[in-house]
Amino acid sequence: MAVVFLQRWVISTLAVLVATHIVPGIHYDKGDITSLFVASLLFGILIAFLRPLLFLLTLPLVVVTLGLFVLIINAGLLYLVGSLVKGFYVDGFWPAFWGALVISIVSLVLNTLTGTGEGRVRVRRSAPGNKPTGGDGNGPVIDV
Repeated sequence: MAVVFLQRWVISTLAVLVATHIVPGIHYDKGDITSLFVASLLFGILIAFLRPLLFLLTLPLVVVTLGLFVLIINAGLLYLVGSLVKGFYVDGFWPAFWGALVISIVSLVLNTLTGTGEGRVRVRRSAPGNKPTGGDGNGPVIDV
């Protein structure tokens, strides 16, 4: 359990670090790397506990925008982290929006590569000798 937490925290920190290098308007004090670790930890805590509540409160907007409003929620949480953590700065909404998008993509890729992500795709094959003949369940199966 602790290993998975540490692995996700490191991935989150790397994602925030990538966002600070890619997105203008998100930066941290270069001499104080602890602010980056604290910001990624706080962002992860807010994503875990506050985002579900915000998601529920804004559910009609999430449905109408086909889920894209979740990016606005993530941007708001990243902007909040920028205002709470000393040494980590988010200069406005648009840097927070693009930063949240970069963090989401980098986290998704790294979690998928390391196997810590919750969405796993497996392909199972039928037993040797069984030929798929249509919808009888003997063909390849994709578990999601």
